[in-house]
Amino acid sequence: MSGTPIANDIRRLRTERGDMTQQALADACGVTRQTIIALEAGRYAPSLELAFRIARTFGMGVEEVFRWEMQ
Repeated sequence: MSGTPIANDIRRLRTERGDMTQQALADACGVTRQTIIALEAGRYAPSLELAFRIARTFGMGVEEVFRWEMQ
């Protein structure tokens, strides 16, 4: 079970974009690599601002990257 009900496809999207590194995504979004690691592992739910930054980096809407998963 993950630590947050907010799931995401960040790892898959990074891979689909020519193996974008966690550091490259972090730099593009103005956060640390550790933040990206925690997001991908489901240990951290992003702020609304960060969710938009990540989605826009991938050229997508927020709901295409993140989803609410209730148990």
